[in-house]
Amino acid sequence: MTIDLKENERIDDLQRNGYQIIQNRDGFCFGMDAVLLSGFASVKPGEKAVDLGTGTGIIPILLEAKYQGLHYTGLEIQKEMADMARRSVALNHLEDKITIVTGDIKEASRLFGAASFDVVTSNPPYMNDAHGLKNPDLPKAVARHEVLCTLDDVVREAARLLRPGGRFYLVHRPHRLTEIITALKSCRLEPKRMKMVHPFVDKEANMVLIEAVRGGKSMIKVEAPVIVYQEPGVYTDEIYTIYGY
Repeated sequence: MTIDLKENERIDDLQRNGYQIIQNRDGFCFGMDAVLLSGFASVKPGEKAVDLGTGTGIIPILLEAKYQGLHYTGLEIQKEMADMARRSVALNHLEDKITIVTGDIKEASRLFGAASFDVVTSNPPYMNDAHGLKNPDLPKAVARHEVLCTLDDVVREAARLLRPGGRFYLVHRPHRLTEIITALKSCRLEPKRMKMVHPFVDKEANMVLIEAVRGGKSMIKVEAPVIVYQEPGVYTDEIYTIYGY
């Protein structure tokens, strides 16, 4: 299939199932956090999953490559990013398995209906107004800062979208962990699994992965941490496994 590329766009190999993804050289490209989230999450056969703030569509594409879910949806507010994600879906001939919807996270439950998914994933903006300057490039600013939605918006809509017992998978920053857990519990999303991510074994964590269950009982399992690099430029075996090498 011939897919039209726009100015400054490139096609990258995802090293899984022969899948590829379109990205803009000057725009926001997916990072390690999206890859780690796709490895931490799980979608069981017959389940429906939605990714809130899907960007390039990387998480639905990686989840489809790994799991036998019934269908995957990506929600993205930026029209140009949503268009790029749709073209990546078409590039991989996944139109029957993945749908990209242009829309606002804050309106997700209205768009899709309450209790309409078994799994919700999100790699949301990490930084609020108190954390650094916003990038003047809007796509990057939207991806990194709470410009168009807040953590509370993401958690609230995830809770509304999930059926009882459904699972929410989130990647975020450890310095907001107290805020994250408070937000989850306020929406009856009970944290059940947590994994810290460290760039090197002797460095502090710079990401946290959390699984929460709608209406779950209070008990959390803190799993062994992920170490990204064994030395500069060389991933650990766990990271290669997550990537699918």
